[in-house]
Amino acid sequence: MSVPPESVVPPPSEPSTPSTEGPTHEERQWALLAHLSALIGVLVSGHWFGVACFIGPLVIWLWKKDTLPFVDDQAKEALNFNITLAIIGVVLLVLTVATLGIGALLTIPAGIVIGIAWLVLVIIGAIKANEGEKYRYPFCLRLIK
Repeated sequence: MSVPPESVVPPPSEPSTPSTEGPTHEERQWALLAHLSALIGVLVSGHWFGVACFIGPLVIWLWKKDTLPFVDDQAKEALNFNITLAIIGVVLLVLTVATLGIGALLTIPAGIVIGIAWLVLVIIGAIKANEGEKYRYPFCLRLIK
């Protein structure tokens, strides 16, 4: 007696390996830390546009750039963004001093707006990195490639 082809069950296939697309949990954690380390640097230094805002991303990038590609990308992005903001902070300070304080009428409000934007963008970058997405800051000098 013959069995109809529809009733034949195919042999079990090899178990599929888990998908390796996207960054690993470790890479996502380090990328998250690369973004948030700028916040830690600002809190430690006590300055909004202090040098410490890019020390954290720099250390993480130098430490993990050769072993974790996602961290390499996100730490460079965080580093470039924080260097850009540090440069903007120095420019605002120079403008204030060069105008004998009169420029503070413009530089202080600009610094506050830039500081709030910096905080929001760093948090968004950290969240996106933790989700495994490559985040690009909207305005950033790409000094480290």
